[in-house]
Parts: sequence; structure tokens; C-alpha cells
Amino acid sequence: MKVCMFGAGAIGGYVGALLHRQGVEVSLIARGPHLAAMQDNGLTVHSKGERFVAHPQCSDNPADLGPQDYIFITLKAHALAGVIDDLGSLLKDDTAIVGAQNGLPWWYFYRHGGAYDGRRLSSVDPNGRLWDGLGPERMLGAVVWPSAELAGPGVVEHSYGDRIPLGEPDGSRSDRALTLSKALIAAGIKSPVRPNIRTEIWMKLWGNLSFNPLSVLTMATLQDLATDPGTRRVTAVMMTEAKTAAEKLGIKFPIDVGRRIDMAADVGEHKTSMLQDLERGRTMEIEPLLGVVAEVGRMIGVPMPTIDIVYDLVVKRAKEAGCYAG
Repeated sequence: MKVCMFGAGAIGGYVGALLHRQGVEVSLIARGPHLAAMQDNGLTVHSKGERFVAHPQCSDNPADLGPQDYIFITLKAHALAGVIDDLGSLLKDDTAIVGAQNGLPWWYFYRHGGAYDGRRLSSVDPNGRLWDGLGPERMLGAVVWPSAELAGPGVVEHSYGDRIPLGEPDGSRSDRALTLSKALIAAGIKSPVRPNIRTEIWMKLWGNLSFNPLSVLTMATLQDLATDPGTRRVTAVMMTEAKTAAEKLGIKFPIDVGRRIDMAADVGEHKTSMLQDLERGRTMEIEPLLGVVAEVGRMIGVPMPTIDIVYDLVVKRAKEAGCYAG
């Protein structure tokens, strides 16, 4: 099995290193000092009190690597359209692409069934470049729950989480999903094949669509947002609006809003990815986490007044900080 981590920062490096340690032929696409450090010294991973060094093939040129069985794209959603042409040399007829992005994926309504089957989402796929350029048939759904950061070039700090459930858009237990699941489980990642990966997508998005933008507006940690009465109340309203839309699309949430907020509080004094991006002057994932939810609400006729207000506020904040992709 050949697996490429395209955009091998913290998460791509972490997952790639675990797979490589289990004997999978892994390659990492990266750039800059991080790439140079991995090429010189390997990729060092700190996780759960353990330290190990992996030495997978590393490059900034996909043409060096040849066709792959699986490609994990671990870039942020707003960067996907910019790498379509770079993926060509990695693809063969049956290459599966695993999208490791937060939020609703651009292929969400591919083989969804029902009234919205095949709908495209302009907020995360303007002009349909991803749908037409990559093809939704290649996509294998995944939800990445682990949290990791680059402690420095060539060094990944894994802080928590060990689940990456997989799922086909049509809910089938395909050979490609089962094969990758087996490899990830052997590497130490809980990776079941779910019959409805969209439920897992919404479960993670439920927290991201509320905690991420609110953290940017308040500069608060997850624990603060989940325990302060005011921000907890706003979070609950945003989650409830999103829940109404998701249920109209057939999603059945296994827990209620209060429990989902408590789960975030249990994480502790953690800064959301969007707040980290603000502090570091990086582009924020506003559209895949919030804008797309508002788009789906309009599409299916579910009002989202609180989400719309928070979206406008966080876009303004991002523009002022130079962190808005548009």
C-alpha cells in the first residue's frame, strides 16, 4: 500500500509517521524548513509520553513519488483548489482521496440521496473546481479527531485524540475503505468504517461551527467558552440552529447540545484552530466551518439568524486581521 500525505504538517505528519512505523509505504509532501528538517533528521513525534522518529520519503514535488493508493489531503479547505494540478502525478485510476479537512466537505451531497443529491456547495467549492477537477467519486470520507501541532520544523506534538472514522459517501463498506481502516487500526488509530460518515462530520462540525468563531471574537479557550454562561448560551443557540438543518437532511445526533458543549469543556484550556490562526496571522477556515452551514440553511429553508450574525462578525474580524480568504 502506498499512502501520500499531501500537506504533511502536524496531522499529516502524525498519521503518516504512525503508518510508516507499521510498514506502510508512506510519503510526505511538505515545504520550507519543516521539509528540510524531515529530510535531514526524519520526523519526530511526541505522543502520550512516547517519542519516536520516522523516516518516510519526503518531498515538495509530487512528481517524485509516483502513483498512490491513497492520498490524504491534510491542507485546509481553502487551499484545496490550489493543488488540483499538483495531484495529477499521484493519481491512478483507483486512487482514493481522503479529505482531512474540518467542516462540511465540498462533496457532501455526492450520493447523498433524496432531494439534494448531487448539489454543489459554492461556499467551499467556488465555480465547482474541486468537483470537476478531483471528482467526488475519488473521495473517501474521514473525520480527524486527533489534535496535533508542529513544535518546530520536523517535530510533531500530538496532544489528544486517536479517532479517524472513515466512510463512503454512499454508506457502503467498500474494499478501499476497509483496507485503509485496517492499516490505520494497526497503526494505533481507531478508524471504523461508518455507514453514515455524515453523522460523524456533523458531530465534529457542531463544535467547530460555534466554538471556533466565538473564540476569535472573545479570545477565549474551549473551557472558557463552554462554562461562561453567556458564551455557553450563544454556543447552544448556534448548535441548535445547525442541528435543525442537519436533522432535516437525515442526521440523527447521538447526544444532545448540552453534552456536546460539556465535551468541549472537558478538553480544557485549549485554543481552537481558528484562534491559533488569528494569533499567527494565518487564513481562517471561516467558509468550511460556518459559511457552508449558512449556505445549507438557505438551501433547505432553515433560518439561522444567530449563525448569520456570528458569521458576519467573524468575517469582519478576519478581514481586519488579514486572515480572510474570501
